[in-house]
Amino acid sequence: MAIPFFKEMRIGAYLLKQKMLGRKRYPLVLMLEPLFRCNLACVGCGKIDYPDAILNRRMTAQECWDAADECGAPMVAIPGGEPLIHKEIGEIVRGLVARKKFVSLCTNALLLEKKLDLFEPSPYLFFSVHLDGLREHHDKAVSQKGVFDRAVSAIKAAKARGFTVNVNATIFDGHPAEEIAKFLDLTVELGVGVSMSPGYAYERAPDQEHFLNRTKTKKLFRDVFAMGKGKKWNFMHSGLFLDFLAGNQEYECTPWGMPARNIFGWQKPCYLLGEGYAKTFKELMDTTDWETYGTGKYEKCADCMAHCGYEPTAATAAINSPLKAMWVSLRGIRTTGPMAPEIDMSKQRPAQYIFSSEVQKRLSEIRQDEAAAAQEKAARKASTAA
Repeated sequence: MAIPFFKEMRIGAYLLKQKMLGRKRYPLVLMLEPLFRCNLACVGCGKIDYPDAILNRRMTAQECWDAADECGAPMVAIPGGEPLIHKEIGEIVRGLVARKKFVSLCTNALLLEKKLDLFEPSPYLFFSVHLDGLREHHDKAVSQKGVFDRAVSAIKAAKARGFTVNVNATIFDGHPAEEIAKFLDLTVELGVGVSMSPGYAYERAPDQEHFLNRTKTKKLFRDVFAMGKGKKWNFMHSGLFLDFLAGNQEYECTPWGMPARNIFGWQKPCYLLGEGYAKTFKELMDTTDWETYGTGKYEKCADCMAHCGYEPTAATAAINSPLKAMWVSLRGIRTTGPMAPEIDMSKQRPAQYIFSSEVQKRLSEIRQDEAAAAQEKAARKASTAA
């Protein structure tokens, strides 16, 4: 769990400040999606299931910087879509680094070698390369052969240029623990940190058969961690989050810990679940009915153990119980014995399927904006001609 020391200190100081101020809800990481367009169509992802009118939209660099300023989180993750498609991505990252935000630029790495000149190595910047496993498994997950080899090549090229590189892996049902362990061994050979999270069951994902439920998630991660005893896998997670994945901690989701800002606005309630949008971060925090979301409260959240909901919970738990966090760090992840009690699912409210209506609403807004812009352009042209 080798998070850079000065970064760990900065994040720890931020968390302590929130605790001293008595704040119940605060952001830890801004999930900034400047576009939805991607150059891959992964079977476990529903993020690119939008009409072209939406996929062609982009947040401007200024909108990205304003979101970071407005949110105030010390870290900014830039997922997508594929961020390297964005023509202003270099400028966006430079502006965030200048604000001393820790920036995680998430990428499938297909364009990374070509785009390296847009960036400068910095202790505030690291590339987070999407790798879901070894060659055969990853290429199957992204529905395209050769992607694994290109990603590994890009990782080596970026490291040779002095950049910090990590990999992020989404874990699905049917991925053998032995293969995951071999993949983690590879990350040691590559000299990169790794983050892992069970895949969230996007309702729009093409493959709906391989999302893990909570019981399978805990068993799988226990098996993986048991194989890692004595190895130097470099996880970019807190010890308590990894202990949670192994079924040893009973946590509730903290959806406001990683708020999402994208081309539509501030997404309610979290990065994974889009059920409406707010115009400002304050509106997101003040108007979202947080108590109605989370495992045991909402059917769509039933099997979620993703990092964007539970890593902030684990971070807060470490601040509230430092001795417990230290003990887990010293003893390692427990892989045997009874698991923590599961959350009661008997009172969760049924899922609401409103994605299609939200898309239509956004399309209508885009068309209205385009019509207004066309009228303004025509009026200026007529005025000039007169």
